[in-house]
Parts: sequence; C-alpha cells; structure tokens
Amino acid sequence: MVVKKKGMDELSNLQEYVVLATVSSKKYHETNLKIIKYLTKKESTPGVYVTLNRPFNTVKKQLKEKGVDTSLIIFIDAITKVAGATKKTKECLFLGSPENLSDISFSMDQAVRSLPAKKKFVFFDSLSTLLIYNKAQTVAKFIHFLASKMRIWKVKGIIISLKKDSDKELIDELTQFCDKVLNLGG
Repeated sequence: MVVKKKGMDELSNLQEYVVLATVSSKKYHETNLKIIKYLTKKESTPGVYVTLNRPFNTVKKQLKEKGVDTSLIIFIDAITKVAGATKKTKECLFLGSPENLSDISFSMDQAVRSLPAKKKFVFFDSLSTLLIYNKAQTVAKFIHFLASKMRIWKVKGIIISLKKDSDKELIDELTQFCDKVLNLGG
C-alpha cells in the first residue's frame, strides 16, 4: 500500500499526464476504487471512467460505498450490453462491446469535451480486458492513439492493466507512450 500512496502522490504535482498502472488481480478492484477516490476527493477533479470489466451500476455502487462523489464522473460502460439489457441514464454511455475501439474512442472524446472543468481525468479500466477482445497489436495501436488523445485533452490519464507475465511485452512496448508506469501492487 505504501507504493500505491507514494505513486499517486508523485502525480499530484503534475497538471496532466498519461500513466500506465499495473496491479495484481488480488488488488485490482481495491486499487481502482482508491485511485478514483484520490482523484475525486483529494484532487476534486471531475472525469471519465471507462469500464470494460464491471457493469456501470456495480462500479457506481462500489464507488459510493467508498465515499466517492459519483456526480463528478461520466461513465462509459462497454460491458453491460454484452451481458444483458441496459437502462438508459444520463450518467453513463453504454457501448456494445470492448471489441469496438472506435465507439470507445468516440464516446471518450464526447465525454471529456462535455466536462466543464479545466482540470479533468480519464480512467481507463482495463488494458487487460481489451486483450481478450482484440489482438495485442491492435491494442498497442489503440493505446498509442488514446495516449495522444489524453495529451490533446490535457487530462490526468490513467490506464489500468493487470500485472501478468503474458502481457509483459505489450506493457514494455506501451511504456514509451506513457509519462510514467506505476506498479501499484503485485
């Protein structure tokens, strides 16, 4: 946990950045919640949360239980429609699948531009899920594109990935597109 706090505190002095954060599967959900709480509470920054793993309602409920002001967040959910029916809400954009990278990109662009604040964040959960639905080379290109967009948007960008030996080569490749790689446990 000390590494986690130190890692996030390292970023507090920066106005904008693109970070690739790796985390073990055991610490994954807990770490995501802590990062969002840090950004919305300590930084008072509104942002966009892209979820490819858990349905919007589940993520929102967990964040609220941790004391996060979810009114600061626009959610983009690319998994709920895959799993079943969705109920339209103004808090969340529901996409068809983590496979459709164009839809994800377009929705992120819309969401970021709709935030009125000058300081904002983008939290992308997760690189590992993209690899289930897309080829590694396609994911690498998408993350390169996404990192460039984050710089254009002037946001605090965090891309989460599970720390797995099978993804090491991709993580090494993506390091060049990021300002920092944080090992947040595992």
